[in-house]
Amino acid sequence: MRALTFSSFGGPDVLEYKTVPDPVLSAGEVLVQMKAIGLNYADIYRRKGNYHLKGTPPYIAGYEGAGIVVNANNVEGVKEGDRVGIADVPFANAAFVKVPFSHAIPLPGDISMETAAAVLLQGLTAQYLAMDSHPIRPEEVIVIHAASGGVGQILTQIAKMKGAVVIGLTTSEHKKNIILSVGADIAFNLKDNWQNEVLHYTNVRGADVVYDSVGTTLQKSIAVTRTGGTVVFYGFTGGDPLLVDPRVLMDGSKTLTGGDLWSYLTSREERIKRSDLLFSWIRDGFIKITDPVVFSLEEGRKAHEYLESGKSAGKVILIP
Repeated sequence: MRALTFSSFGGPDVLEYKTVPDPVLSAGEVLVQMKAIGLNYADIYRRKGNYHLKGTPPYIAGYEGAGIVVNANNVEGVKEGDRVGIADVPFANAAFVKVPFSHAIPLPGDISMETAAAVLLQGLTAQYLAMDSHPIRPEEVIVIHAASGGVGQILTQIAKMKGAVVIGLTTSEHKKNIILSVGADIAFNLKDNWQNEVLHYTNVRGADVVYDSVGTTLQKSIAVTRTGGTVVFYGFTGGDPLLVDPRVLMDGSKTLTGGDLWSYLTSREERIKRSDLLFSWIRDGFIKITDPVVFSLEEGRKAHEYLESGKSAGKVILIP
């Protein structure tokens, strides 16, 4: 089969679209022919060598996508032709992926392959951030870093659905308009003095919770959080954060917590329950998904360059 691979760590130029051996199924696994694959910043981290990675060279990144079961492998509860999505299965950047039955998420008829590939990982991430890391309550003031990105847009819409006031942060004036278009109450530019703007907007009180996926902004996020508030750290697209002095948290009675989707996708039942809720939010119009930017899997190098450039304002998907 064909796959997007890399055998050394580095920039997009290390990526190679090449022929690799077909997956070999074990008991309890099914073979899925991929129809759409989600590209995420985690794939960039893996390509650079600074994020967990499975297998041996040539490496195949990717954990998210959707496709059709072409070999059910005598697994009870699934059959050839079933449409399934995946959010946490490695080696997804390939024509075929072996998927443990417990990780195969049934797709409703009204959820397209492209939508599933565009929303599962980022949507389930936004969901746990809003429901588990910090259960958002009505009238809370929420600050969301990278609010124009895939997770940021969905998290903004979930927060508004729950009745919160949302402050979105970004790095460009154009992306401020995107943030406002998905329901944020106001948007600030990280290149400006955004900390003062957040404090002014909240009458110096500070935000109830700040969702930080940038990393280098973590200490400033803590500074704009109210006494007794919470900072959720779940990514480092801007680089590793500086070390946090625990006394800063103690002095303001603030909570700093981390988040990782893998901690919540613990069973087939949990995957289906969370995905069904996410699909219902889309179906009922609470969450609207921006049309993804599409590249062929063969154009994986260009897709990585595009995502890493910061030009994207939504999801990038790969089509085998």
